[in-house]
Amino acid sequence: MTPLPSVRRPHRRYRAAPLLTLVLAGSLALTGCEALDDLPGPSATRTAPAADGTALQAVEGLTVKGRAPKTGYEREEFGSAWADTDRNGCGTRDDVLAEQLSRVARDADGCKVLSGVLDPDPYTGTRIAFERGRSKVDIDHLVALSDAWQKGARQWSAGKRRAFANDVLNLVAADSSTNRRKGDGDTATWLPPNKAYRCTYVAGQVSVKRKYGLWVTAAERTAMTEVLSGCPDQKLPAGGAPTEAPVR
Repeated sequence: MTPLPSVRRPHRRYRAAPLLTLVLAGSLALTGCEALDDLPGPSATRTAPAADGTALQAVEGLTVKGRAPKTGYEREEFGSAWADTDRNGCGTRDDVLAEQLSRVARDADGCKVLSGVLDPDPYTGTRIAFERGRSKVDIDHLVALSDAWQKGARQWSAGKRRAFANDVLNLVAADSSTNRRKGDGDTATWLPPNKAYRCTYVAGQVSVKRKYGLWVTAAERTAMTEVLSGCPDQKLPAGGAPTEAPVR
C-alpha cells in the first residue's frame, strides 16, 4: 500500500503548537531532550503568582529542611505553662479563653475564666460549653511546641521559647479531644476535621513559623501549598507578642 503523503508532515506542525502538549511530548520522545527547556515547569502552570501579603506567598519564603531529633524536648524548656508574659496580671490561658469564648464569666479576681461558650469550635465546627474544672476546651498551639523544638527552637534562648509558648498568634481555643488527636502533628500529618477552617489554620501556622524563623519539611511545605492554593487570597495573620519574653 502506498503511504499517505500527509502522515509525517503534520507531526512537524504539531511540534510548533505549544498548546497541544500530548503531541509535543511525542515529538520529544523522538528527538530526545533538545526541546526540554521549552516545556513549562510545575510552577509555570499556575495562573498567577501569589499575591503580596497572602499566606500562599509567605509559604514560598519558608526554609525547607529535615526534621531534627526530638532529643532533649521537655515542656519545661518553654517555661512554665501559661505565664503572664504580657504582664496584665492574668495568665495566657485565661487571656485566650476570654478573647475567643463568648458569654464569658470571670472569677472575682478579674482573670480566671469560669465559664463561656466556644461557638463554633474551629476544629470541629460545633458548639462547646466551657466550664472550669470540667472543660472540653483546650488552648492549642497551632505550631506544637515539640514540632517547633525539632525545627529550630532547640537552639533558641529561654526567653524566645517562653515567648513562643505564650504568643497569642500561636494559640487557639479548640475541642480538647480533637486537639489531643493532633498531638505534635504539622500540616503534612494533621488538619482540622472542619474543612472550612483549614485555610485559616494553615495560614496561622505559616505566620508563626515565619515570625519565629522555624523551618518546614518538604512534605509540610507541599501540604501548606496545597491547602492555601484553594484559598489564594487568604491573608497572612500578623501581630501577637514580641519574640522574646522575660524569664523569671
